[in-house]
Amino acid sequence: MLENIIDIVRRAGELVRSAHNVTAATHEKNGPADLVTEYDLAVQRFLRQELLALLPEADFFGEEGQHDALTSPWTFIVDPIDGTTNFVRGFAYTNISVALAKDGQVEYAVVYAPLAGDLYAARRGGGATLNGRAIHVSGRDPGHSLVVCGSTIYDRSYTERHFAIMRYLYDRGLDYRRFGAAALDLCQVAAGRAEVFFECRLSPWDFAAGSLLVQEAGGCVTTLEGTTIDPLRPGSVFAANALCGGLTAELPRG
Repeated sequence: MLENIIDIVRRAGELVRSAHNVTAATHEKNGPADLVTEYDLAVQRFLRQELLALLPEADFFGEEGQHDALTSPWTFIVDPIDGTTNFVRGFAYTNISVALAKDGQVEYAVVYAPLAGDLYAARRGGGATLNGRAIHVSGRDPGHSLVVCGSTIYDRSYTERHFAIMRYLYDRGLDYRRFGAAALDLCQVAAGRAEVFFECRLSPWDFAAGSLLVQEAGGCVTTLEGTTIDPLRPGSVFAANALCGGLTAELPRG
């Protein structure tokens, strides 16, 4: 199953790699920070067709408005282009994210950055890989850690808590990077390049695949309150290596 999903996602990546005149093919969904392009829509149409041909009994839960009733035990959770604003502006930090969940638990995950050529993949119980090589979270402690984070820009009601958490972690010696694509940010934790990722609110397609990659690379993924995430519901996300996972108990509350 995983190899078949990888093949489909790689082929979807060709649509992204062949994109041209992206700005002209862009419009706003819910404001200037929430964009969709014709390529988002084309990639999602392709993924829906190919993934459901692979597993016809599955439901399809995609970012761009194609949501099934979620009555099947199996669900594909898809972000056709995560980091759309990066894509529109010419930053290469963008990806295609596909998770396959069974009974509400992610079993397979693929995150592909077609402009960089990096493909992350995981199977529950089978470890995580980057371009076919095993990856693991780092062993750095909080005082020597790097945090990647979003900014929950689509919902400014989380702004105060977001910056309170940033300040809390910064005061404990953690430095920051902000890249603009949550699934790929989670992959940075899985690959040991960063130790912590957090965001106050994400949609399932933003974190479903990346969360399994972190877990299979030896890390932990919870909500900001330290509870179990639900890959079919929006919520906060905190991902970390083993030494930083306990920081959720100390974070400022909303």
